[in-house]
Amino acid sequence: MTTAAEIKHLSDHGLYSTEQEHDACGVGFVAHIRGEKSHAIVKNALKILENLDHRGAVGADKLMGDGAGILIQLPDALYREEMLAQGVTLPAPGEYGVGMIFLPKEHASRLACEQEMERAIKAEGQVLLGWRDVPVNRDMPMSPTVREKEPILRQVFIGRGADVIVQDALERKLYVIRKTASAHIQALKLKHSKEYYVPSMSSRTVVYKGLLLADQVGVYFKDLEDERCVSALGLVHQRFSTNTFPEWPLAHPYRYVAHNGEINTVKGNYNWMKAREGVMSSPVLGPDLQKLYPISFAGQSDTATFDNCLELLTMAGYPISQAVMMMIPEPWEQHATMDPRRRAFYEYHAAMLEPWDGPASIVFTDGRQIGATLDRNGLRPSRYCITDDDLVIMGSESGVLPVPENKIVRKWRLQPGKMFLIDLEQGRMIDDEELKSNLANSKPYKQRIENLRIKLDDVSIAEKRKDSAFAAVVAGVEPKRISDQVSLRVRQQAFGFTQEDLKFLIAPMATAGEEAIGSMGNDSPLAVLSDKNKPLYNYFKQLFAQVTNPPIDPIREAIVMSLVSFIGPKPNLLDINQVNPPMRLEVSQPVLDFEDMAKLRDIEAHTHGKFRSYTLDITYPLAWGHEGVEAKLASLCAEAVDAIKSGKNILIISDRHINATQVAIPALLALSAIHQHLVIAGLRTTAGLVVETGTAREVHHFAVLAGYGAEAVHPYLAMETLANIHKDLPGDLSADKAIYNYVKAVGKGLSKIMSKMGVSTYMSYCGAQLFEAIGLSTVTVAKYFTGTPSRVEGIGVFEIAQEAIRMHKAAFGDSPVLANALETGGEYAWRVRGEEHMWTPDAIAKLQHSTRANNWNTYKEYAQIINDQ
Repeated sequence: MTTAAEIKHLSDHGLYSTEQEHDACGVGFVAHIRGEKSHAIVKNALKILENLDHRGAVGADKLMGDGAGILIQLPDALYREEMLAQGVTLPAPGEYGVGMIFLPKEHASRLACEQEMERAIKAEGQVLLGWRDVPVNRDMPMSPTVREKEPILRQVFIGRGADVIVQDALERKLYVIRKTASAHIQALKLKHSKEYYVPSMSSRTVVYKGLLLADQVGVYFKDLEDERCVSALGLVHQRFSTNTFPEWPLAHPYRYVAHNGEINTVKGNYNWMKAREGVMSSPVLGPDLQKLYPISFAGQSDTATFDNCLELLTMAGYPISQAVMMMIPEPWEQHATMDPRRRAFYEYHAAMLEPWDGPASIVFTDGRQIGATLDRNGLRPSRYCITDDDLVIMGSESGVLPVPENKIVRKWRLQPGKMFLIDLEQGRMIDDEELKSNLANSKPYKQRIENLRIKLDDVSIAEKRKDSAFAAVVAGVEPKRISDQVSLRVRQQAFGFTQEDLKFLIAPMATAGEEAIGSMGNDSPLAVLSDKNKPLYNYFKQLFAQVTNPPIDPIREAIVMSLVSFIGPKPNLLDINQVNPPMRLEVSQPVLDFEDMAKLRDIEAHTHGKFRSYTLDITYPLAWGHEGVEAKLASLCAEAVDAIKSGKNILIISDRHINATQVAIPALLALSAIHQHLVIAGLRTTAGLVVETGTAREVHHFAVLAGYGAEAVHPYLAMETLANIHKDLPGDLSADKAIYNYVKAVGKGLSKIMSKMGVSTYMSYCGAQLFEAIGLSTVTVAKYFTGTPSRVEGIGVFEIAQEAIRMHKAAFGDSPVLANALETGGEYAWRVRGEEHMWTPDAIAKLQHSTRANNWNTYKEYAQIINDQ
């Protein structure tokens, strides 16, 4: 067991990272359909937990696990009698709430936490009824490590104030109290403030959890053994974490969910939620919304972040089932037979909230309803059965609670993307079809989509407005920029194109509509160790599915994959009435051609001013040198903010204006700097980012741009290159067909890269930063690629600029080698003047000669070549 300070030290100086936490857990619940409360429900839920013991982790110390817990409805009779013994008479059920709180053992810190909680209760106009020590079994065998960090468990009882009439309003007040008290306590920076945590604060539910084994929960918490502890539902979770330190607060259930799986896109989801904090407004929460920020904290687990978002949506007025459908939508993009109204429901909400993607079996409850859903791929198991006495039992596997076969009315599995819900107030189970049909028909989503959606493909444009450079290329004219007369070859050299890029990457993609096949071996040096100039993209390595996280087959599971992207401002997430929702600009895939860019630049005329684009020029005077890059980046960020405040809502980040005296900042660096700056400024959701760049040519480049916030990319130089070489490609391809095939190949490649990480949709992948930096300094990463793992130090922003300047000077210089041809490259095969390789012709020749001639001296020469590299 480790303290918060020790964890921070390990994170700063070791290999531990909270970002690498993964779960493979057991989850389940038992509920009475008609909402009848009994102690038997609690006992059965604990039995499910015990039967999920094999899904939890146990350390070398057999008494130390990763955590377990149970969520139940408030046991009013138990609490009423216990508080009465203290001289406190509780109000009627639904008129008071209970907060379960972990407090520091250190007396002064504990006292400060309690005082801040009482102050928050008073500030919100509610009534402090009293405190109760949660009775726990301290005689129970427990690991010394767990016992050492065991918090003080206390419950605070809060009565509704005079201004609170309905229970939902009390729930919202309890939410505000918890968030404001927690924020104030952490702001005190107490030595032990990290030990403070609120597992639950509600008038409907309470959570008992801790760093316990599955069979310890019912023994440790004496309340759970009491016959007065009754509930109509019991939600349980047994945690198995990997690459993480077990902690009391990290045990599930959380306040609304228990989760088996991983939210792979959580970093992007967190960033987007943070970006919304500056622009969200809620007719339900009103001015209280400002008190709730931040909604989530950096470094939280994926489930905690998910729970925070679900809680916000529910408190803002969304039914919990609708909120879950918004966060984990079923695959609708490629589902041709889906009801058009349901499809419209998903499409409408897709522009409001990006999916939380990854393998997940999620059980959720607000105390009135309890349900479960699976991710769109069904990558986690969920089985349920219904008995003749109206019990619903759901678990990570069959048989979590022994039930005689003759009592089972129905048993089945939860299917991919499906959901079922038990409404305890209505006393019935609602299946997926009825639930989603009701929500899809609750509002005219289809009509709204038709009125609000603009598909870029459907926007018409006059031929004369198409990109002039492309038209010149197609006509067979030497492609030159009208403004600066820079030739195609010079621009290719300035952006690092090589002969290999054309031969092995671009040409095969344009010919076959898919990436060329190559071997997996790579004996060339990392970008930071190479003596050649490398694109910034090469300093980023794609993450892939590990631990318990299966990848997806993007070919056979194409129905769940989607490259749909929305460009422009996102609607207000919490405006449940949507009286005047903004229009949304949709593209079927994120790679834009010349015509698409012409449409975007003229989008104001096509949308009656609803969308207004603005171009951010990311070139700067070469005379400024590498030291000018930071000033230019700061200027770009400020310019982006000014453009948005002046009404522009599509920002085009462009390096088009490169010439002999203007050098371009690498598009990835400019994009990420602007994206991160707008997130911090709270303006990111008010504008879309489109990258128009000459640097992007291979699929990895597009993936990195997507990961750092690009809703769409226009690789103009790659497309101009294709338009120039299409006649030399096999198959008698036109320029249009070559570009079409290239775009298709990039789309396939993006789906493949996303699927390696278990991500299905481009909107989830956008901004998710599913990369690791290798060879960039932590200072540069922290400033411009915030949140990206970087375990190996390397170059900083000035060196990145120097690399771009070297390529620029070589392109516009007078080198005879580059006068008529591109650099050879040598990345994929050894070439003279190309990239260094471990296996050189000399080394292979020496090895072959030594083995064939059985010559020891020749072998020593071979060994020296290899060892001296």
